[in-house]
Amino acid sequence: MSFFSPSGNAVGGWHWSPPRIRFPFVNELRGYSWDKLRHDLIAGATLTLVSIPQAIGFALILGLPPTPVILSVVVGGFVSALFFSSHHHVFGPTTSVCLITAATLVANTDLGLHPLQLAAYLAFMIGVVQFVAGMFNFGEVTKFISRSVVVGYTTAIGVLLIFSQLHNGMGFQSPAGEDFLTTLTHVGVAIGLGNFSWWSIGIVVLTLAIFEGVKRWRPAWPEALLGLAFLAIAARIFAYFHPEIPFHLVKDEGALTSALPTLKHLPTLQDQLPIVRQLAGSAVAIAIIGMLEATAITKTLAARSGQRLDPNQELLGMGAGNIAAGLFGVTPGSSSFTRSAVNYQSGAVSQLSSMLSSGAVLLILLFLTPVFNYIPVPALAAQLMRVGYRLINRSQIRVSTRSTHSDAVVFFVTVGAALFLKLDTAIYVGIGVALALFLQKTSTPSLAEYTFTESGQLAELRDRNQRTNPQISIIHVEGELFFGAADLFQDQVRRQAEDENIRVFILRMKNARHLDATTVMALESLHDYLRKTGRYLLISGSSPDVTRVLRNSGLLKQIGEENIFPAEINPTMATKRALARARELLPQKAEVRLFYERSSDGGSSGPKDAGDYMI
Repeated sequence: MSFFSPSGNAVGGWHWSPPRIRFPFVNELRGYSWDKLRHDLIAGATLTLVSIPQAIGFALILGLPPTPVILSVVVGGFVSALFFSSHHHVFGPTTSVCLITAATLVANTDLGLHPLQLAAYLAFMIGVVQFVAGMFNFGEVTKFISRSVVVGYTTAIGVLLIFSQLHNGMGFQSPAGEDFLTTLTHVGVAIGLGNFSWWSIGIVVLTLAIFEGVKRWRPAWPEALLGLAFLAIAARIFAYFHPEIPFHLVKDEGALTSALPTLKHLPTLQDQLPIVRQLAGSAVAIAIIGMLEATAITKTLAARSGQRLDPNQELLGMGAGNIAAGLFGVTPGSSSFTRSAVNYQSGAVSQLSSMLSSGAVLLILLFLTPVFNYIPVPALAAQLMRVGYRLINRSQIRVSTRSTHSDAVVFFVTVGAALFLKLDTAIYVGIGVALALFLQKTSTPSLAEYTFTESGQLAELRDRNQRTNPQISIIHVEGELFFGAADLFQDQVRRQAEDENIRVFILRMKNARHLDATTVMALESLHDYLRKTGRYLLISGSSPDVTRVLRNSGLLKQIGEENIFPAEINPTMATKRALARARELLPQKAEVRLFYERSSDGGSSGPKDAGDYMI
């Protein structure tokens, strides 16, 4: 079996197939032209202008020197583009990944490694998880994660990013990666003691004013690059006349130095095991977040461009990018929405635009680093706070909080968990709550007792003291009967079975769906209970899927094939046959009571032709 192929068909859904590694970019080279190269060059140059200031800002979040963060753009961006099926998808450091990474670095100082070494280990582990997921076609699994979880998590990331940069914007020192409450405490103490710099606050205001001015008057220009470059030049001139600068510069946080990416030495497996155990939870959480980001970004851009995508290739690309980042000793990355959008808007026609951008970033790192070293830290903080504000999408928040009660609960729980728990824990909490609420929705069957009035009309029996003494009951089962509903279903039917006057139970399962092992065991328990008390269980209207489950599980044989009546074209015929069987079991004439699942609006749905259910 060959594991390498230059291209492949788009995956339409989640299914397993033999693992393959493909390089869609190779296929793009066929028919590549000078005109396409021109478009990719322009897009790559524009992308470069956005990438460098972003990477320097992310270094502030991580509390690391800017150089390894920029090299993550170079190494990870280039390698991942070889695997991506999307023409516009761009890999690199992102807000969410940097925030989780920063918190992970702070929490694992006891491992005795330099923070950059920990970041590289984390990148490698994330890459392995994502690459394996892509190999085994898990690219579509993210569609089972509630959108409210993603919106809530993104909102919290925006809030955390804003507050994480307040100390840089106000000009006081605070460790990177602290939790939300600690950050709030430090800000409150700084304000109370007057421990802040008006210079820093002024630079923040000036930076935001420049950004908004460029965006308003020259929207096609890269406002972040122009604004930060202007402030860097202004700071350099200021430093020439005033050596004692009253605010921090990038070089104070860790000078941006010329460097080429080089492979790093990895410790022995025995030395790595404690690190792997310590970082595994964060690595898996970041890998899942990366999958979510990649799905959201690539599907959004594909809807605009009309390109067909293979979600598994995007996972392979992110995995390969993070593995390369780990091997070269730089920071982890993910799908960058901002840079991917810029790549699309700049007219990129292939993955080459991202590769060209990585090369251009490396050249700038080698020859133009002095300019970036004089960028004021408060200016970068302003840029990051602006990014955080943009992550708070009010339109999506409104949809998530107003659509359903469950969506609102999921949104607020996810936001709260992300703000007050670890970020890697928050994503699991959000997904868990969403699944729990979904299961609750689909596992709350309700039965209502029906009987016939003296006039022969079907009506709900409201006073059980006035009911007749029936010997046969029909229970109409409708909805999902998976494990979440099995216990409730069994309890309600068993409650009726406690009436020993009922000699035959007919489960009308025409509209029952998704039986599983738990439901089969519940039915088996009910059958055994009735058999021990000399009573009978019949099943009517079972669909082919339900009948198959009953047969494969062996329950059909236990109940007896003569007591199972599969669905027929006539929807009432199976029930008629079941009633005929009940007549054989109980020769005397009996009145029939019917049970129907109560509908969500409080009403009940019953058979339209009640006469079909009389013996």
